[in-house]
Amino acid sequence: MSPNPSRTVTSADGGTLRLVTHGHAGARPEHSIVVVCGAFLPAAVYAPFAAGLLKNLPGGWTVHVYDRRGKGGSSPLPEGYSMDTEIADVAAVLTSTGARHLLGHSLGGSVTLNAVQAFAGQDRGDRHFHDPALVPARTAVYDPAINVEGSLDTRWVEDFSRLVDEGKLGRALALADREFGATPTLSKAPSWMVAGVLALSLRTPLARVARSVFPAGAAELKAALGERAAASDFADLPTDTLFMTGERSAEYFQATTRALAAAVPGSLLEIAPKGVHGSIPAVRHDVVTGLAAFFRGDPPPSDVEVARG
Repeated sequence: MSPNPSRTVTSADGGTLRLVTHGHAGARPEHSIVVVCGAFLPAAVYAPFAAGLLKNLPGGWTVHVYDRRGKGGSSPLPEGYSMDTEIADVAAVLTSTGARHLLGHSLGGSVTLNAVQAFAGQDRGDRHFHDPALVPARTAVYDPAINVEGSLDTRWVEDFSRLVDEGKLGRALALADREFGATPTLSKAPSWMVAGVLALSLRTPLARVARSVFPAGAAELKAALGERAAASDFADLPTDTLFMTGERSAEYFQATTRALAAAVPGSLLEIAPKGVHGSIPAVRHDVVTGLAAFFRGDPPPSDVEVARG
């Protein structure tokens, strides 16, 4: 096993991405997975998850996790940043690593689905990302953050950006938490109380690292959620696509995941018992084992609720 080395990958626009490799660096492409991180989260947050996933992937696997723009050791967001920037970065990482599997969490799930759709030539844009060689053998997303058919009122994103600009990070997090319903207990509390709890959490060592990603987080929320999409827009995704949500994830994430899975013929929907939105970085057992089984090509764990698209 490697000591999780990192290196730099250069994207199409000259931007650089810090890539961390967990597991066996020389693993075959069919035993390699690229993880696309969620909003605000640097690659370092996913290190325990990568380790947990590898424990359930015997036979020499690699999990690559990269800092998306504006986080960790990667370049700041460029002028004109958009979802196209994210898709180009995914293409650069897949090309550099040769990995044949892709996994996206939360906003990273939005990036992942848009990227696969673009590589397959099914995007609604100019299709300049069309490259069948980059279409993963297996694609998985957990609680993808997509504004499906206006299911999410995004007017709050402007307020979020303003609070970030004013340095009111606790209040910004409280606002995002309330809108997504990501934390069941806090989302029912008064906003001033939520802001206070989250502001205190920003004083922890890990959160001090996270402070630097707030400006990028505001921009990526706009890029991912600003455009409404229909679930049917993703109907041509490959059939080997897993849509996973947690039994206790917020209603928005559950509804979005179910709608997308229903729209993709032959896809797989899994509901992880007791899973919450943060179950991937938290390395919740049912989520990790379910994802590992999918990438191995094995049946889901017996306690996971399963449906076919």
